[in-house]
Amino acid sequence: MSIFEAFRRAMLGLALIGGLGILIVAIFLGYCAYTLPLTHPVAEQSSAAIVFATATGEPFAGRGVYRGDKLAADHLPANLVQAVVAIEDRRFFEHDGIDPRGMLRAAWRNISGHRGTEGGSTITQQLARLAYLSPERSLRRKVQEMMLALWLESRLSKQEILARYLNAAYFGAGAFGADAAAKRYFDKKAADLNVAEAAMIAGLIRAPSYLAPSRNPQAASRRMDLVLQAMVETGAIDKPRAEKARAHPPQLSMPPDPEPDDNYFLDTAEVEVKRLIGAPSLDLMVTTTFDPRLQDAADQIVRNWLEGEGTQRHVGQAALIAMAPDGAILAMVGGRDYGESQFNRATQAHRQPGSLFKIFVYLTALSNGFNPDSVMVDQPVEIGDWQPKNYDGEYRGRVTLRTAFAQSLNSVAAQLAQAVGIDRVVAMAKSLGVQSELPAVPSLALGSAEVTLFEMTRAADAIATNSKSIDAYTVRSIKSQTAAPLLYTRPETSTERPDWNWAAMMHLLEAVVTDGTGRAARVDRRSGGKTGTTDEYRDAWFVGFTSDIVVGVWVGNDDNSPMDKVAGGEIPAKIWHDFVIEAEKIIAKPNVPPPEQPLTGSAKPPAPMPSAPVAEERSAPPPTVVKPAALTETAPQSLRGVPRVIDTATLVLNGATVHLSDIEGEAGHEVQDLTRYIGGREVACQPVERNGGQYRCKLGQYDLGEAVLLNGAGRAAASAPERLREAEAKARTAGRGIWAQ
Repeated sequence: MSIFEAFRRAMLGLALIGGLGILIVAIFLGYCAYTLPLTHPVAEQSSAAIVFATATGEPFAGRGVYRGDKLAADHLPANLVQAVVAIEDRRFFEHDGIDPRGMLRAAWRNISGHRGTEGGSTITQQLARLAYLSPERSLRRKVQEMMLALWLESRLSKQEILARYLNAAYFGAGAFGADAAAKRYFDKKAADLNVAEAAMIAGLIRAPSYLAPSRNPQAASRRMDLVLQAMVETGAIDKPRAEKARAHPPQLSMPPDPEPDDNYFLDTAEVEVKRLIGAPSLDLMVTTTFDPRLQDAADQIVRNWLEGEGTQRHVGQAALIAMAPDGAILAMVGGRDYGESQFNRATQAHRQPGSLFKIFVYLTALSNGFNPDSVMVDQPVEIGDWQPKNYDGEYRGRVTLRTAFAQSLNSVAAQLAQAVGIDRVVAMAKSLGVQSELPAVPSLALGSAEVTLFEMTRAADAIATNSKSIDAYTVRSIKSQTAAPLLYTRPETSTERPDWNWAAMMHLLEAVVTDGTGRAARVDRRSGGKTGTTDEYRDAWFVGFTSDIVVGVWVGNDDNSPMDKVAGGEIPAKIWHDFVIEAEKIIAKPNVPPPEQPLTGSAKPPAPMPSAPVAEERSAPPPTVVKPAALTETAPQSLRGVPRVIDTATLVLNGATVHLSDIEGEAGHEVQDLTRYIGGREVACQPVERNGGQYRCKLGQYDLGEAVLLNGAGRAAASAPERLREAEAKARTAGRGIWAQ
């Protein structure tokens, strides 16, 4: 074969390979072009955002997605445009969507380790990525990004591209869009940003979560310096102006990110907001019951005990809830570290309460003829095949109820429950807010059922304040961040006195602290409470109160493993003691702003919990951050109007909360079904129980509660009349709604 022939064949082979390569590239480019998502831009995130404020009105946390006003292409903020172009794409006004020079310059800076001030993708490419493409990292996506950039440049002006980009970019702290970022960080419109503020916001685009000044102010400031340097290099500003901006750094008008463990409270408050008003597309300002000073004290004290004696005695977790007398949740510890576990052990963990459950047994007994001086025999008992024993295995013979309760004698509690009836004990616990399942079995008297710390603290609050029940809450008011109308304000409530022997129960609870199992919780003022310890020391509790505050504490392990003989009167009572000591100082501290007053009328002055007739009571200054429930309220009035459905047994009508009498409501899709059924029509509601918030409502001629039950959208309460029970039975038989198989 001649040299010429060999050369010809080589060239032919190269041509074939080149042609094949070109064909493959053309096919790939055609595929990329064919699959361009031109008609399916990425959907915007929800616009709902919430700023949470403390009880004194100070913002302390934000959640959700913030979106400000859309920037118009013909009114773009000059400072912000100059800053963004300088740091992100300094040749933006010269290229046609793709900038090879910029790519090469960025690559060289990365290779050489230069302190870079701009990226390789143009603003148009970034807009294409934000508006049309997924976060996938692939060659196809990069090619499509370039194609979309050229397409956008052919359809839009430079000003329109910039406007869309600034409205779509994420700037950290939940802010989507430059105007949202300006309002989020500096409480001003994007048009009002000065050079330093504009430079800081422009610098966030590259790594918004890391650089957010609310989270990492030092990194945000360093990035701002780079943006100012880039603005000088591009001629947007001169050096003196940049130095002036550095000398007057931006001042945030938002709080820094909340302490991680504050999120247990925030999670609870966010759920309550959704329960009260659903999920509106409005940015919200929520005033809560949160007291950051009490929260800090709770976090520190719980941490100290877990890391100290808790470590030595195999205590892995703890939870604490602090409530005001009216049920306002002031502080909440849901675990030792929110970063490690978001599971809230104060509200979500169902654990056996042990002897803590005896508060319901004794309260039932005292309301059915027994008194603190009634005598029982502490002795071995057998109830069916159950033989309860005292914790120390010893029996004391004849004892008063006061002694039996203070010393937490199991045999007496079991006998009392049999004497008054387990069903009555269950009813008492339910009436005080325990919603967990309570099997009516003899061992329930000693806390065999599982409950939450929230439920037990709420029940203790009701007992301490001599209230029929307490509606614990975290939200005082909700309003739009931009509109004037108030979406929700907690109504004034009154305390309905139950028919029980409250003074006698207070004697028993105080005896636990003065000379019973809870002596470690004793403070230098009147207090009461109850310990609880479960088999093999898997759970230990102490729930107690003073005249200003109600606090519940639980310790244990997530895997339910035993602790090293930790009883409720030890670490839990000590945590309670230390926290209450600090809380009393905080509550009584002078010159503390009072909590935000309701906007619906004048507020009643705070009052301490009602007093029990016992010796020795030390007067204390009225709390400034606690607002107990009022003691009286006028009789409820008839209501009429178009309601908002909270659940299928709870409506909000003319600002008042209406509970359908004898109906247990459901949430979820049943709420939408009931809303559609009402269809914007007026509902007329008549009160059926003074101070109880219970109403009988009619939609035209139809009883609304009966309609709920007939459609399987709720359950009849235990106290429901026959007509409602029949309606529920019909729905159950027909398999409607919640009864569907």
